[in-house]
Amino acid sequence: MYEKFYGLTRKPFSLVPDPEFLFLSKKHAVALAMLEYGLQNQAGFSLITGEIGSGKTTLIRHLLKHMDREFTVGVITNTHRSFGDLLTWVLTAFGLETGARDKVVMYQQLIDFVAREHVQGHRVVLIVDEAQNMDIETLEELRLLSNVNVGEQLLIQLILVGQPELGQTLSRPELSQFAQRISVEHHIPALDFPETRTYIEHRLGVAGATGEVFDRYACATVYYYSRGIPRAINNICDMALVYGYAEEVRPVSCDIVMEVIRTKPIIRELAGRRPRAEEDERLREMVLEIKGIDIAQV
Repeated sequence: MYEKFYGLTRKPFSLVPDPEFLFLSKKHAVALAMLEYGLQNQAGFSLITGEIGSGKTTLIRHLLKHMDREFTVGVITNTHRSFGDLLTWVLTAFGLETGARDKVVMYQQLIDFVAREHVQGHRVVLIVDEAQNMDIETLEELRLLSNVNVGEQLLIQLILVGQPELGQTLSRPELSQFAQRISVEHHIPALDFPETRTYIEHRLGVAGATGEVFDRYACATVYYYSRGIPRAINNICDMALVYGYAEEVRPVSCDIVMEVIRTKPIIRELAGRRPRAEEDERLREMVLEIKGIDIAQV
């Protein structure tokens, strides 16, 4: 709808994770490097955490897209509270038959599969996304499932991805054996303002932009309310492009972004849950001084 007006070839701010738009901030680049290190060095467990919408799933999709053929990968994404039997989900993740109901039979299926892959020179990797939804019993069962070794070689590597509370759960005394086996651990923090501005420009560039689409003050306002969380940035920027197109404003201005914020009480509430940093107040003062707009007043 707005693509032609802003010189774009496609929508730049979809909420669906897309590895083509991956923006490797220093924080995301470190997370990716840690994951690659864990894979190459046969880490038993790798742990990546980050706030909701921080880009964890996009990072994992990028990793999957670029993994060598030596890896056989299974992915579990459905980890809600009524998760069900873990073995069934693990077998399904690897495309194995799940008709059996006997856990011993199912476990043997997994062992046989891993052994076959090992003989063929393949390393088995299980990725669990949104792992913060798993309860302690399920996490402990996952640890036990990983105890498949040949000599000194680990035959199953696990990557757990989740929100910060996953790390808090794993630090509980009941999961001390699990925590001790985590070889690689990294938390993805929110973007700062320069990174947020570069992130916006990066996604616009991938979508075909050749000129300025969001001015500096619009980017400052987006950062102020997104708190540097990529999904929130996408949400605000997408609607700002719609508003800007409707009002024929190019580039998108601070006023346009403020119009969007006024229609998004959830964004405002989420932004207000975290204490403001000095950087936020400096941006607020900059916009107020130069544009005469107090971005804190919606």
